[in-house]
Amino acid sequence: MSRRTKTLISAIVIVFLWLPIYALFIMGLARHLLPGAAWYVSLLFYALAGTAWIVPIGLSLPWMYREPAPKN
Repeated sequence: MSRRTKTLISAIVIVFLWLPIYALFIMGLARHLLPGAAWYVSLLFYALAGTAWIVPIGLSLPWMYREPAPKN
């Protein structure tokens, strides 16, 4: 598979699947964990959740930029 195809697949999966599902999960989690929480607790929660979505994307980068295996 070419690098361009892998990049397209990753972009589609990230934008249309991963981010919406992750955002809905975090909103639901916050609704159950943070009702009536102080502003700084909410800020900390959303700051951590806002950076944690990058981890799976970072794991997809080596796959995306790996050179295709040479054909024999």
